[in-house]
Amino acid sequence: MTAAPTPLDHDFYCAEILRQTDALRSHLDGADLRTPVPTCPDWTLGQLAVHVGGAHRWIAEIVRTKSTAAVPQERVPAFEGPEKDEPEALDAWLGEGAALCADVLRTAGADQAAWSWTGDATAGFWARRMTHETVVHRADAALTVGAEYVLAPEVAADTIDEWLEIVTYVQAARLAPAAAELRGPGRSIHLHATDTPGAEWLIELGEDGVSWRRAHEKATVALRGPLTDVLSVFYRRLPADSPRVEVLGDAALLDFWLERASFG
Repeated sequence: MTAAPTPLDHDFYCAEILRQTDALRSHLDGADLRTPVPTCPDWTLGQLAVHVGGAHRWIAEIVRTKSTAAVPQERVPAFEGPEKDEPEALDAWLGEGAALCADVLRTAGADQAAWSWTGDATAGFWARRMTHETVVHRADAALTVGAEYVLAPEVAADTIDEWLEIVTYVQAARLAPAAAELRGPGRSIHLHATDTPGAEWLIELGEDGVSWRRAHEKATVALRGPLTDVLSVFYRRLPADSPRVEVLGDAALLDFWLERASFG
C-alpha cells in the first residue's frame, strides 16, 4: 500500500485559487474568446471564463453571508461577467473574482459553516472545491489554445482524491442516477502515476457501491501515465486512448466508469 498523502490546508487552497486563476488568465491572453471549447462543447472560451469567475463570486457570497441555503445567482454581484465586452475587462474581472473568493474564504477560516450540496457545509469544503473547479477548467482552456498543462503533484493528486470523495458521496446520497450503476462485484480500477511516488489509487466497485484507497494493487483495469495526464483522463479532459497514457486490462470498465462518474 502506498503512503498516505499529506493533507493540504485551508490557506494552501485559498492561495491555489489565485495561482490557478492566474494560470487560466495566461491561457486566455491573446486568444480568440469566441473559440469553442472541445471538452465543454456548449461553451466558448469566453463563456468558460465567465463560468469560473461566476463560481468564484457565488461561493464568496455564500461564505461571506454564512448562508444556510444556496444563494440565488441573481443576488451575486457581477455574477454574469464584466460590464464591458472586452478581453481586458474579462481578464480583470476574473482576477478580481478569484481574489474576492480567496479573501472571503481565508477570513472565514476552514470551519465556518456555509451551505453546500454535500455533508460538509463549511468554508473549508468550498476552498478545496473552488481550487479544483479552477484546476479542471484551466485544463479546458489550455487544451483549447494548445498550451502546456502541468500541475504540481500535490494539487493533481488532491484533485483525484476530491473527485473520488464526490463520487462516493453522490452515490451514497443517490444524487445522480448514473452513479448508482457504479457497482460490482469484483471489478476494480487502478490509477498509477508513473512520475510521482505514492500517487496510486485502487477503486473498487462492490455490491454496496464505490470504495477507494491509495494503494498499489492489481485491478481489473489499470490506467498508467504521468500524473497530470492520468488526472486529465479521469476528468475526461483527455481520451483514454491517448498515447500519453496506457490502459492495461479491461478498457471497457474504465470507459464504463468515465461515462457514469462525469456528473457535476
